This record gives sequence, structure tokens and C-alpha cells, in this order.
Amino acid sequence: MMTTQALWSLHEELGAILAVKLDAEKRELERRLARLNGRVEQNQRARRPYPKVLPKYRNPERPTETWSGRGRQPRWVGALLRSGMKFDDLLIAQTH
Repeated sequence: MMTTQALWSLHEELGAILAVKLDAEKRELERRLARLNGRVEQNQRARRPYPKVLPKYRNPERPTETWSGRGRQPRWVGALLRSGMKFDDLLIAQTH
């Protein structure tokens, strides 16, 4: 059986050891996170630049709604196609 004083000193010793180990682990995780963030930033900068894509389709009911034809189809396009319109009906007039 240990005395209260012996238990308290053991508690303080364990607290000091844990603090050192936690600090070392925290520094290691921060170092790894910085390395990962560096890779992410490099990958973002390495991405090739894409040209700006002009809109190809326009909502006749709301002319401010446009779509380039790339990516996910907007809801208004799907709704107009279901109502009987065709993609050709939504094309923006090309003026060259």
C-alpha cells in the first residue's frame, strides 16, 4: 500500500512525463500537417489553367440563367427539356 504522499508524487511524475510526450506528439503532427499542406498547395499551383468557357445555353424564361454545356446540367435545363423543348431551342445565338 502506498502513502498519499507517494501517490501524489507518482501522479506529478506521470503528469510531467505525459506532458513531454504529448508535446512531442503534437510537434510531430504539426510537422506532418505542414508537409501535407505543402503538397496540397503545390498540387493546386501545378494544375493546368483552363480557358474561360462561354455560356452556350440560355433560359428563355430567365435570360440571366446560362449554362456552358459542361458539368452538371442545371435544373432549369432539365425542366425545359421535360416540357418538350430541345437543346437547339436553348442555344445562345452565335454572332461572329
